[in-house]
Amino acid sequence: MGTTQLDATQDVQEPKYWHLKTVLNDALDSEFSVGEILPNERDLAARFGVARATLRQALEQLELEGRLQRRRGVGTTVAPPRMGVAVGPADNAWPGIGNDTWRTVGCAEAVAPAAVARLFDSGAGVPVHTIRRERVMNGQPVATELLYVPAESVPGLPGLLSPATHAPAVLRELQRLDLEGEDRAVELGSARAEDAKQLDRLPGAPVLVVTTRYFAAGQVAAVAISTYRADTCRLTFGDSGAVEVTPHEEQERRQAS
Repeated sequence: MGTTQLDATQDVQEPKYWHLKTVLNDALDSEFSVGEILPNERDLAARFGVARATLRQALEQLELEGRLQRRRGVGTTVAPPRMGVAVGPADNAWPGIGNDTWRTVGCAEAVAPAAVARLFDSGAGVPVHTIRRERVMNGQPVATELLYVPAESVPGLPGLLSPATHAPAVLRELQRLDLEGEDRAVELGSARAEDAKQLDRLPGAPVLVVTTRYFAAGQVAAVAISTYRADTCRLTFGDSGAVEVTPHEEQERRQAS
């Protein structure tokens, strides 16, 4: 990299780190390739004539926007183009049906966390079956999910289930219900330690959290909290329900054609 520094006399309205982010973004386009490791913070701060705290703010913003990745044992690298990940698999379908691309990695029965109990409009102490699932696209982990199913939603569940049969049995009983509808909310968050490990990110990395509530018999029958990597994923919502992973540039070319 060269020795370009920010012009301290430049009259800009945005914060200094935001202007630095723009300059860094241009440098990523012109000087680096996907997967390349950036110089250390000391060298970057010296190049641009800024404090390391300002540099960190700019780097964090670029990570949030999907231009950079912090990788365990590697450092900060230039991120690949974001992938379009369809959220679904389809409208009005229970988890595990049709072209569902999630893979179950575990299941347990416990009391729902307080925040989850509120999503069911119920008080504390609600027993739920918790199914942990993950989603991998093109060999890359893109999301992890906790699916909460209250025991009262699946009263026909057999007893004495083994670890191998627990999750399939819960999903099977859930799919016997008449699904009346669902709603979703999307918000920006930070990866918890367990989710970060599954997604091969550092704890605190930016994520997109999709909360889906499934309704049956006039009440919430299940809740899925899906955590997507914000650095590589762009969530898409549509009526087709098709699950498709498309590099950003290819999708733009399709839209332009």
